[in-house]
Amino acid sequence: MKMKSKTRVLIVDDTEVVRLSYIRSLAEVHCDVEMVRDGEEALWVMEQRPADVVLLDLRMPGMDGMSVLKVIKQKWPDTEVVIITGYPSVETAKEAVRLGAFDYLSKPLGPDEVVSVASGAMTQKKWALHKDRAGQNQERGMNAASM
Repeated sequence: MKMKSKTRVLIVDDTEVVRLSYIRSLAEVHCDVEMVRDGEEALWVMEQRPADVVLLDLRMPGMDGMSVLKVIKQKWPDTEVVIITGYPSVETAKEAVRLGAFDYLSKPLGPDEVVSVASGAMTQKKWALHKDRAGQNQERGMNAASM
């Protein structure tokens, strides 16, 4: 019997009320959600249990969101990261996209927006993994054909 694995979502925000509102929103779509309050803690959790989707605040004490985004995309390139900030700017939006963020949103987010962006990021991840597998299978077929 194969169990369908739940989407793992990591919420990284230094404001407890924000973390709790995201977790409440995502509980309804049956995600496996973890919350942390800063970048160092986020990377520690990723080492133990890599998330499929990370909802990441930009401004936090210690390591800022951009630094966390860089490390996540280097070490776990399949993880989709959504930047959610109370201080949006064109510069940080461009930088986030350049570093591989799936999306960039400004606070406050309503419950529907949280669910929608997490679902969109997960769909993106599934397509990327499917495309990788299809590409590998094609290469294998070509190698066999050329022998």
